[in-house]
Amino acid sequence: MLKIAIIIGSTRPGRNGEAVGRWVHELASQRDDATYELVDLKEINLPMLDEPVPAVMGKYTQPHTLAWAAKVAEFDGFVMVTPEYNHGPPAALKNALDYLFKEWNNKSVGFVGYGGAGGARSVDQMREIVSNLELADVRTAVGLTLAHDFENFSTFKPGAHQPGALNEMLNQVVAWAGALKHLRNAG
Repeated sequence: MLKIAIIIGSTRPGRNGEAVGRWVHELASQRDDATYELVDLKEINLPMLDEPVPAVMGKYTQPHTLAWAAKVAEFDGFVMVTPEYNHGPPAALKNALDYLFKEWNNKSVGFVGYGGAGGARSVDQMREIVSNLELADVRTAVGLTLAHDFENFSTFKPGAHQPGALNEMLNQVVAWAGALKHLRNAG
């Protein structure tokens, strides 16, 4: 069975990402097309990139990099939960991506963005970043706006249409993860 990680991309104190990530995981876990695991970058606790050689070389030296590489290698696809900070993704998420290369290759990825504009600018930038890591991003993304999907801009209360959008995105992530399996197995 395919295995999909739901990555909480914010490590900020008081973040909304934990509630969003848990919501994604709860709904995803009701499906029978893959197994879903919640991966919180706050718990992974990677320092700013400290590898002496570019990740594309695959010569990881740090214990935290080796552990992160082993974790990412377990998955066939990803859902990245990303806030929008200053019109872009959080540094912790970009940093986590930059640590590795081949472990991301030939896997699918979908996005759940949140913020003033539903995290749209963060998701757009993430699409550019993940393409260089040979991740196949799916078209459908979930955009959660602070004004409509959060009470008082902080308590997560997704709109009635959001579960449908999430399931459509998960359908695509799973379909692409399955379609790319032969490439992962050939590598």
